[in-house]
Amino acid sequence: MSKVIHNPALASVEEHDNNSATFVIEPLQAGYGNTLGNSLRRVLLSSIRGGAVVAFRVEGASHEFTTIEGVKEDLVDVMLNIKNIRLNVHTDEPVELRIEKKGAGPITAADIKANAEVEVVNPDQIIATVDDAKKSIVIDLVAEAGRGYRTIEDSSDSRIHSDMIALDAVFTPVLRVRYKVAGTRVGQETNLDKLSLTVDTDGTLSPKDAFEEAAAILVNQYAALAGSTAVEAAPALGSEVEEETNELNTPIEDLNLTARTANALVNNEIRTVHDLVTLSEQDLRELKGFGSKALDEVKDKLAELEL
Repeated sequence: MSKVIHNPALASVEEHDNNSATFVIEPLQAGYGNTLGNSLRRVLLSSIRGGAVVAFRVEGASHEFTTIEGVKEDLVDVMLNIKNIRLNVHTDEPVELRIEKKGAGPITAADIKANAEVEVVNPDQIIATVDDAKKSIVIDLVAEAGRGYRTIEDSSDSRIHSDMIALDAVFTPVLRVRYKVAGTRVGQETNLDKLSLTVDTDGTLSPKDAFEEAAAILVNQYAALAGSTAVEAAPALGSEVEEETNELNTPIEDLNLTARTANALVNNEIRTVHDLVTLSEQDLRELKGFGSKALDEVKDKLAELEL
């Protein structure tokens, strides 16, 4: 059997909708399903870059426990609604936004004045409801990009306007991550793992982009610790050796091998060229009923197929 640790492969991506997808990674070394699943889940939930409103001000309201004349909601409700605004912030600096609305009716995130540095992803989000036709309301917001969670104390310390009300901020665009590990096999390798990871986002980032960013973060973290040490790795078990060939799915019976060699391979669950090329010469020697002549015949056939 192989003595190297095989690299994983992203076998498939199932998109449930624009904001949810399941990533299937297989085959993995035994035990690596939980190792990768848990680490990817933690990074996805804590470390993906996102945007949020970190402070706001409503004209005429001095603190969060006041009411606003002509507005149905009190300031606490307005604050909670503001925290639900989903943003893409395309800069590392704080961005000031403004809403100016006159007359009765709902105020939504769509009323935020356009800004090239900030994109509102859920414009239908209700912020407040004005019930006085003569009322004019002005709301100032400060949006920032960040990672993870920022407490209200940290937001308060970093306010760019002291008269603004600070908010605790959840920057992560990933709402939920679930994973499960099942068994799989490739050829004679029967104790392998298959990882299925489902990622749900808030729409500011696609699940695929979030997944790839999490993997890149982990690569950077581990590379920083590995120093100059290198570990021999092999391609993913069952991965294609040459993507341009269609011969990997060819059944063993169609290779024009002798009946004895073909039967020995099939009896050891080697049913396609794909299964065959994942095995080393030592793996083949250890197959039951597979002798030196059969090995030479298989090597000649793979050389003929340029595999």
